[in-house]
Amino acid sequence: MYLCSDYLKILIIHFISVKMMFTATYNSPVGTIVIESNGETLTGLRFGEEKLGLRSGDSGIGKALHLMPTQATSSLPIFDEVTRWLDDFFAGKQTENTVMLKKDALNQKNAARIIVQPKGTAFQQRVWQALVTIPYGKTVSYGEIARMVGCKSAQAVGQAVGANPIALFIPCHRVIAAHGKLGGYAYGQEIKRQLLELEKRHSPTQDQHCINTRLTQHLRNEKERIPY
Repeated sequence: MYLCSDYLKILIIHFISVKMMFTATYNSPVGTIVIESNGETLTGLRFGEEKLGLRSGDSGIGKALHLMPTQATSSLPIFDEVTRWLDDFFAGKQTENTVMLKKDALNQKNAARIIVQPKGTAFQQRVWQALVTIPYGKTVSYGEIARMVGCKSAQAVGQAVGANPIALFIPCHRVIAAHGKLGGYAYGQEIKRQLLELEKRHSPTQDQHCINTRLTQHLRNEKERIPY
């Protein structure tokens, strides 16, 4: 039998091993967004069940961010940064070069405005790295991403894109199917369409070749190619 002190030790070890997670909500023009963080980096962002229509002329309505009382009682700096980023995004302001995966931030002197820390396999991480480089208002096909990351299967890339735990900041909505078709989206094609239309209204024209070059440059220094 365990003594009371033994149970206490087990509880203390368990508490230390589990990192506190915090949750907040953001009311966007396309619905409620749930934000998750470990207190330092952005670890999750997803659309809730409530969906609102994005009307022409809207520029980031309802930008209130509330911490859930069961998770925290005061605001965190990371949530302040996230809500400002979302305000800019839905107002049509460019958000390029403001997001970086934590593994990349550790190797660069100039830290990005938002550090994201998604959990996933090595292959998924590689795909998500490529997604971060897609410019605001532009789209890339699953096949193009597959070529960029050295993968022979666009379907495998599609699965990795669909598993993205941090929407918008890792812009999986900018990946479309072949021949310009919209393709799937974890939160529904309607939200994907509205997000792309919002970005299109506020983005300058950019040659697709420039986009592909940017993606290639981002990945060229990685020597390891992941077969699939």
